[in-house]
Amino acid sequence: MALSRRFLNLIMDNRFPVSKSLRCIDLTHHCNLFNATPPNFFNGSKSTIIRVENRIQLPSPIFNFAAGFGEATRAGFGEDWRMDCLPFLDRRVICADQSGRCFLFEADRSRVVMLPRLHGPKQVPISILIPCPEEESGEFDGGNFYIMDKMSRAGVSGTNQFEAFVYCHYRGSRIMKSWTCQLLPPPPYVYDRTYLGRWLEIRSYVVVDYGSKICISVKGVGTYCMDRRSLTWSHLGKWMLSFIGKVEYVPEVKLWVGICSSTHELAAADLSSMDSQPQLVGTCKEFEPPEEWKQCRDPQLVNLGSGKFLRHKVLSQSGSQRGF
Repeated sequence: MALSRRFLNLIMDNRFPVSKSLRCIDLTHHCNLFNATPPNFFNGSKSTIIRVENRIQLPSPIFNFAAGFGEATRAGFGEDWRMDCLPFLDRRVICADQSGRCFLFEADRSRVVMLPRLHGPKQVPISILIPCPEEESGEFDGGNFYIMDKMSRAGVSGTNQFEAFVYCHYRGSRIMKSWTCQLLPPPPYVYDRTYLGRWLEIRSYVVVDYGSKICISVKGVGTYCMDRRSLTWSHLGKWMLSFIGKVEYVPEVKLWVGICSSTHELAAADLSSMDSQPQLVGTCKEFEPPEEWKQCRDPQLVNLGSGKFLRHKVLSQSGSQRGF
């Protein structure tokens, strides 16, 4: 089955401080990415691991960028310069610095589009793109792009937690369109005195009900759902979705796929009904790494389309700074 996505955008740290580079990997040239891992691979020698590491030759960077001096100190995030990159559509990436300044880079056209500034910088931004119908999309319009802060302090910074970039008609014009940044209602828990002053973390997030609702599971709080039309939130319960990170709908199997929160394995669930906590219908264990290999951070899932995914997992050997 052919992939519906041809290019994989890879953001890498550059050799200069606070700078990054964008590399676009043509997946049609790397069919070995989808080969099954040999059963004895992780019992092999170090040279075997090195050969596999060198199997994929990364393309040269097509775009280099860096964060600039901003207002991070006044925003309360310290003096660190930072540039966060969020996937948009195809070969497009949205970048935001520590002060909330944003731009859209279109790799296929080799151009940069400046975006409105966020109402507030995001400490750990997460994003959801809800595409518009193909017949309604224009040159820039790929849909509504929602940005949330994964970490928020209830009652302090929560009012700027949720925003959206929308490409719409400019000041009532029927012809001209431009990007706007709209501040959206935050989830109700940011005003709940029970959590006042506490740092709260969004552990998983997903789009359900044919793109009309956005659901988030917050550690220690429960699961909330926002209706995109009315911009109203509802509390579904104290239960959590059994995933971490972004959960993707796969139309080929009519299920939602993500990373299991308990085992960090690939898992699936039916989220068509959210009246109670959805149960996993299955998990998929790719491999059992050696005991000396430790996971450094939460794994990430990249949707390639056509029911195929890449799972990004960072492992390190005990006593070594090198990751795999």
